[in-house]
Amino acid sequence: MSADAFSIDRETSEEGAFRRQDSRFRDTDVEPVAGRYHLYVSWACPWACRTVIARMLTGTQEALPMSIVAPLRDARGWRFTGGEYVDQAEGAEFLSELYARTDPGFDGRVSVPVLWDTAERRIVNNESADILRMFSTGGLAELATRRAGLYPEALRDEIDELNERIYDDVNNAVYKAGFTTSQAIYDAEVAGLFAMLDELDERLAERRYLFGDQPVETDWRLFTTLVRFDPVYAIHFKCSRRRIVDYPSLWPYLRDLYQRPGIAATVRMDDIRQHYYRTHPAINPSGIVAVAPDIDLRAPHGRERLGS
Repeated sequence: MSADAFSIDRETSEEGAFRRQDSRFRDTDVEPVAGRYHLYVSWACPWACRTVIARMLTGTQEALPMSIVAPLRDARGWRFTGGEYVDQAEGAEFLSELYARTDPGFDGRVSVPVLWDTAERRIVNNESADILRMFSTGGLAELATRRAGLYPEALRDEIDELNERIYDDVNNAVYKAGFTTSQAIYDAEVAGLFAMLDELDERLAERRYLFGDQPVETDWRLFTTLVRFDPVYAIHFKCSRRRIVDYPSLWPYLRDLYQRPGIAATVRMDDIRQHYYRTHPAINPSGIVAVAPDIDLRAPHGRERLGS
């Protein structure tokens, strides 16, 4: 059974709706000890790349080592295949080995990111939202060498509210549209997705970022979906009403975020495209990787003119 079949069978309702599994490990109490924890990610995964961006922005790369799984997976899930894709903490061949070591009875889908405790040899957390927040309010924040301003106190209620809406109507909506087996559910999810993108485009017409003149965690949660949208989601998941390049505000906003220092290095488009097109046989049985759209993320964005 393919990893794709496992996911869809276990996370699809009788009505054909995709229901993402809940994250199993949600411990957020970590000690601010450099080198104790290890982050496992995939360049292909938008959820994992949120945490990669936060790690970079807060300057915690040395304090929090990172291992990367290969973009292609089979029935055994995410794998370390050598070269760049090596488990530097435990020497595992499959990420599932860490899940089994933490909970021998775990039978869900093995996902990234994973925050691993090298002292206790267990998964601390596998929920990207939790790990991202730890760089602002948890033990990982105490290891930061730079102030990133990802979760400013004065905006926390507003950030939490918009995070939830963007998660349901954008981040997860592309998957709900792509994995559903129901035409009616697909139509509804796509309608909700583009209604939210329209709203965000209007919001960004008069402000540089979602909450003013500096990006917060909400911007990065949105960014990892937007940067995959035209090359993958518009094609592979049939989210095809409009492309991000068609939006007068979202398209330059995406380029603005991409061009901030260090961000482009977190966007590995080859890994992204190989993963999606070659590991979802229920959607793309031929495994043919669609030609990348002709877009330039490095083109001038002109959003410096917008204030808070």
